[in-house]
Amino acid sequence: MLQQLHPTPTQFASGPMAGQYYVPSTLDTIAWGYLPNRKAKPVLTVPSGATVVFDTVSHEGLLEDQGRDAAAYFGAKGVPRDQVLPEAQAITSSKLAHDFDKDGPHIVTGPIAVEGAMPGDVLKVEILKVEPRVPYGVISNRHGKGTLVGEFPRTPQQAGASAAHPERYGNVSVFTPIEPGKRGWEGIIATPGGQKIRFPLAPFMGIMGVAANTDQPVHSVPPASHGGNVDVNDLGAGTTAYYPVQVPGALFYTGDSHFVQGDGEVALTALEGSARATFRISVLKQGRDTVPGKHLAQPMGETDAHWITLGLDPDLDEAMKKATREAIRFLVAEYGISEEQAYAYLSAATDFEVSQVVDRTKGIHSKIRKSDFDEFKAKP
Repeated sequence: MLQQLHPTPTQFASGPMAGQYYVPSTLDTIAWGYLPNRKAKPVLTVPSGATVVFDTVSHEGLLEDQGRDAAAYFGAKGVPRDQVLPEAQAITSSKLAHDFDKDGPHIVTGPIAVEGAMPGDVLKVEILKVEPRVPYGVISNRHGKGTLVGEFPRTPQQAGASAAHPERYGNVSVFTPIEPGKRGWEGIIATPGGQKIRFPLAPFMGIMGVAANTDQPVHSVPPASHGGNVDVNDLGAGTTAYYPVQVPGALFYTGDSHFVQGDGEVALTALEGSARATFRISVLKQGRDTVPGKHLAQPMGETDAHWITLGLDPDLDEAMKKATREAIRFLVAEYGISEEQAYAYLSAATDFEVSQVVDRTKGIHSKIRKSDFDEFKAKP
């Protein structure tokens, strides 16, 4: 178990993490169900180019339909109390307000301000590591949510559902240990017949983003131009995300750590569990620094092999159209080809994947192969 490294946001002056910044998930550094807006106060300020480590806490096992008692919930699954994160226990035993029916489920850590970041700039977030903090996670399906609303869960919801009576929600949460296997770390789902379903992990942060330029509360569920709950499973360690800065300081945050997620995230959640995420965060200044696609009005991603453009909309068909339009815009701006050539290329050679269909605002993302454009690289 990866324990908290320091009780407050700090910069380490010595040791193996000397020079790095650190943000724990405490009652002073988290929000439950909402993302930062322009009125949010940063918990830490860092220079551009800083390496920042976030210790995050998953909401799964902490929510009201699971009893809002982390030690009791995981204890019932055979997890000793000393293997339940103290931060999770502190959150569920606190008086921190959370309305299961109205608020988002996510525990969001931050925000941090980045020196020099101003509206019009782009925040470059290099994802260096995402490491499980505990050897278990949870996969949940809830009434009114997921792909098969009205079909699953099979158990009906009853009147009087609350943290005191979590069973009355009728929701299903599948406790899922993780352990080393033939393919690295694997998730384990035990079946009634005694067999175990084993699947490899690919950790990533479901929520990353910058503060929205609004005074209104920003619900943690639907993703938007500020990022948030984008849930693109390609953005794990070794990849980069880009966000258009909307407020001074950018106010970056993260949360909703996933140990692994299938495209679509059909039941509602992925394999969710608390994680430690390490980022290198830099400001790309408008008019000075190179930005992929020249200009960004919404998040995008980059891996060693692909550019990733997003389409976000409550209607999946519209999300597909938006993802296609953004991919065309990117190719024209990045490589100087025509819109017609870009459209043809995308049809022939680019996969468009369903990011998720469960977060109110659905997501489609393109994966544009960089190697197809090797001849466009600047000559030495």
